[in-house]
Amino acid sequence: MAAAGTISLQVEMGLIAISGQPGCRFDEVARITANRLEFELVTTSRLAALMEKEFAPLESVPVKAHPDLLASIIGRLATEHHLVLCADGIEMLARQFPGMLRVHIVAPDSVRIGNIMLDQRLERPAARQFIREFEARQKTDRKQRFGQSGVPADLFDLILNAELLDSELITDLIVSAARSSGLIERGSLSAAAEAQLQFRCRLRLAKHGIVPPHKVTLPRAIFAHPSEQIFANLLDFYRIAWEYEPRSFPIQWDRDGKVAEAFTPDFFLPEFDIYVELTTMKQSLVTKKNRKVKLLRELYPHVNIQVFYQKDFENLIFKYGLAERAAKV
Repeated sequence: MAAAGTISLQVEMGLIAISGQPGCRFDEVARITANRLEFELVTTSRLAALMEKEFAPLESVPVKAHPDLLASIIGRLATEHHLVLCADGIEMLARQFPGMLRVHIVAPDSVRIGNIMLDQRLERPAARQFIREFEARQKTDRKQRFGQSGVPADLFDLILNAELLDSELITDLIVSAARSSGLIERGSLSAAAEAQLQFRCRLRLAKHGIVPPHKVTLPRAIFAHPSEQIFANLLDFYRIAWEYEPRSFPIQWDRDGKVAEAFTPDFFLPEFDIYVELTTMKQSLVTKKNRKVKLLRELYPHVNIQVFYQKDFENLIFKYGLAERAAKV
């Protein structure tokens, strides 16, 4: 197996993200496009429902965790279907999903106000206010979740003006772009690629303290270092039972036979009969821990212990096939 730092994530699938200015009827375009291409339509409301079901109530989730929540949900759906995503800000996930066709629909204020008047049955002043309030919410949400309130043109592959083009004509252009780029002929997201994507999302979510419901660990421990909390959260994501500092091993004795030094590994994973000691990149700490681990192995050869850097988390998950097991839960 390749080392964690050398794994290449190949993401080849049919994925179209459609967004737009309020009043441009981009949701209608997304629906028609999905029907025309026989893709699955995934809306903002569906994404929110799936995130709440699989993770936690959205009001309890840090806003900066939303991109990884979205990526995790989209990755799972993309293993089964090509997708048309109709949600603001999805184009910001292009790094996780290279090859995504990103479409943004715009129109002059007069057109957008007219559409809102018809769609929402509002008078012109109320329709204008509706748009301004919608845009303000969009900017706030984008800034909080993605760190960018604006919508630069270079985030998109297609920007289409709805002033003279109706939804059917705009859909024609999107379908033409999808066909000419080969997007339609792509397969679904592979299981291996999805597992790698999920690991990276879950590691970042673990740093936000987000764990799945119905986790299988023992009651919460008080951790000595934030990295230990992150590791425990990640284990929870993969339904791996763990014990925190369950045993101390004497490794040095004085002349009277009394214990002079003991070593307490950070975690024990009973399913795999392995002790895990976490460490950082600080060389002084690494040297000290390596000495203790060496002594422990010499004195207790039957004890399986590993020293883990954060980069080793991924190897643990994939070495033991835990990504596949978690996907079936």
